[in-house]
Amino acid sequence: MSISSKTVTRALFAVAATGLVLGVVACSSPGASPSGTSSAKYVSTYETPAPTKIAPLTGLVVAADAATGPALSVKICNVEHCEPQIGLNQADIIFEELVEGGITRYVGIWQSNVPAVVGPVRSVRPMDPDIVSSFGGIVAYSGWGPQEVRNMILDTGLVNITENDTTMFRIGDRVAPYNLALNAQQVIAENPGLAAPQQQFAYALNPALSSAGRDGTPTSTINISFSNYSDDSWTYDAASEKYLRSQWGGADMDADGTQISATNVVAMRVFIEDFMTLPKTVMVSSGEAWVSTGGKTIHGTWSKDSATSPIHLTDDYGVTIRLAPGNTWIEMPPTDGSVTLVP
Repeated sequence: MSISSKTVTRALFAVAATGLVLGVVACSSPGASPSGTSSAKYVSTYETPAPTKIAPLTGLVVAADAATGPALSVKICNVEHCEPQIGLNQADIIFEELVEGGITRYVGIWQSNVPAVVGPVRSVRPMDPDIVSSFGGIVAYSGWGPQEVRNMILDTGLVNITENDTTMFRIGDRVAPYNLALNAQQVIAENPGLAAPQQQFAYALNPALSSAGRDGTPTSTINISFSNYSDDSWTYDAASEKYLRSQWGGADMDADGTQISATNVVAMRVFIEDFMTLPKTVMVSSGEAWVSTGGKTIHGTWSKDSATSPIHLTDDYGVTIRLAPGNTWIEMPPTDGSVTLVP
């Protein structure tokens, strides 16, 4: 009896399939799992990254255990006898304010990168309590003028360090009174347990994503005039993504030999009132502002609700302005001064 072709085909297919399975088993290496993967135990080399946080006064990402100390606010002079100043490029935030005689002085705020020494140190003025109160921590200065100014700075509740403190010293190769300096790291070490400052501004991830970087107009130079005596300018350096400072017709240098620079330059037009014959910048107020970051400037408004409130920056649509991570200079020319932007 003959066998149908279908039956023969089925038989041949079954034999071929059996041979294929046997062949696969035969080719498998000893000790391998049925799936063909190695039976050796897998060991991951992944390492959990160290925790980070945002530094409160710069917006930079730092280690979780960094930038934990208090803010150190120091009154720094700004006349030719004081140049070059010490430690300005390491400050997180610097305010420039108009004082008597048309000259300006600085309030430098150090927290994330405190140098060994800062200076030259000069006396406080009536607006300084409203500047430093939002930072907390320590305030250092040489003197205070009228007793009313002294009372105002004491009322801030900050640790007050004055000329007779052991952390102050005179620089031998400079002329008094422009030679007073502060051992900055020492004064912080001698006042343990003080809280870190609150965050002052909103930040983007980088200059391109800052409010000025996204919505601003190109600005290569910022010219700021406080008076007939005091003016300065900032020129954008694309390589460093920073503005470089000039004053009195030349580059403004720090004592370490580098030109003073800032990631963000904030110009706030302010009202000046008289306080016991001293000019007082009105800080608890609001006014016109220009914020320059990444080679661009955005126009807006500054406001400060109370002495202990941070300065709030908004654009012309009321949206909070975001700075780029890095240091910030806050220039405060009076209403009869000027801010000129050069594309």
